[in-house]
Amino acid sequence: MKTRLLLALLFPFLVFSQTPQYYANIDFSQSGENLKAQLTTLITNTHTNPLPYTASATDTWDVIRQSDLVQQQSNNVLLVYGYNDNDTQTFNDRTRSKNLTCHTSTCNGLWNREHVFPRSLANPNLDVSYPGAGTDVHNLRSADSQFNSSRSNRIFQDGSGNATITSIGNFYPGDEHKGDIARIIMYMYTRYPNQCEAINTGYGTANNAPLADMPDLFLKWNAEDPVSQFEIDRNEIIYQNQGNRNPYIDNPYLATLIWNGQEAQDTWGTLSITNYQENQLAIYPTHTTDYIYITGNTKNINYTIHNLLGQEIIKATTKNQIEVATLQNGIYILNLWYNNTKQTKKIIKI
Repeated sequence: MKTRLLLALLFPFLVFSQTPQYYANIDFSQSGENLKAQLTTLITNTHTNPLPYTASATDTWDVIRQSDLVQQQSNNVLLVYGYNDNDTQTFNDRTRSKNLTCHTSTCNGLWNREHVFPRSLANPNLDVSYPGAGTDVHNLRSADSQFNSSRSNRIFQDGSGNATITSIGNFYPGDEHKGDIARIIMYMYTRYPNQCEAINTGYGTANNAPLADMPDLFLKWNAEDPVSQFEIDRNEIIYQNQGNRNPYIDNPYLATLIWNGQEAQDTWGTLSITNYQENQLAIYPTHTTDYIYITGNTKNINYTIHNLLGQEIIKATTKNQIEVATLQNGIYILNLWYNNTKQTKKIIKI
């Protein structure tokens, strides 16, 4: 008999007024690669119960049957990429009984386990024969078996409306699911940074990330499609059974701190950047050999300058100018704090 799973009957939508205890040892004054490295250590060290893919004991099937429920008191799972329960088709179903699982070669009308980060796009491939990256439930979603096959290992591309194969053969996951997808890809890249590179799963540019390692579309989706109650409940169930959490579900704004891009929701209310209006504070020039000047300010401003590896190069206070003459030529990230707000600028030392 399979081990009984930990049950969580209901998880109300949480809006944290402070950082959750799980993240107590993270230094959130860091950003970029330094912050990502801290999160990698945390979610690796707390991944204390890797689950088998299929087994007589508790396995990924058992967890998904609970984690992917539409509501924690429902018997239906939410099918990733699905969008319509009311037509005569089954491949596009949005929900389905948790018991209608696929374990044979003929699976129409049944659901199976989708690797959101495709097994074949990891290096090495995600192996499901033993507990590890290939069986990480944060990356597994219930999906209609036909839709799963249709998606195959297609990389994600921006779009609108329902899930579909794009005109150039990539895959749009649908308006309802795109934020979920982005946060799963971010988790996999953070948890397995050498094996599961996000850049291998998304179509388009990666201009926002200082290391060009996070496709812009995932940062866009993370901001446009906020965390849902379903994701929160799912994160809790997986945490109870696997031991670690998806930080980007707990707070999507962590992605903004690491990779820049479109500003996502700060669900803790403690990390977010509120940009200065141009008529309040101006920073110029952003291409310079010696000084950067600040206008519209009469108070001391704390600032840091980081290189593209996320390493802090300068930390100081100023009112109206910042000297960069001693920096080596290259691209840097300037962060300024003023009146409980933060502004970030990319600067180029020439």
